[in-house]
Amino acid sequence: MTYAERIEQKLQAAFAPDHLEIIDESESHRGHGGYVEGGETHFKVIIRAAAFNDMNRVAQQRAIYAALKAELDERVHALSLDVAGV
Repeated sequence: MTYAERIEQKLQAAFAPDHLEIIDESESHRGHGGYVEGGETHFKVIIRAAAFNDMNRVAQQRAIYAALKAELDERVHALSLDVAGV
């Protein structure tokens, strides 16, 4: 399973989003810190879920980072977040 698939699976399970996009932006970071040949190091996540309705931006980010802790510890170097409630 790819890291993008793992991220999607975990975010679906944790937040039941109405909208979810996971974009691998690794190639645009070639030569920068954290880049690994083969990609899957830099991701942008766009997520819309009712679970975020009563959370401020910091709480939303912390919840996502907690859900993706294993991926962040293993390979994912950067995670750009676009988060909102519905």
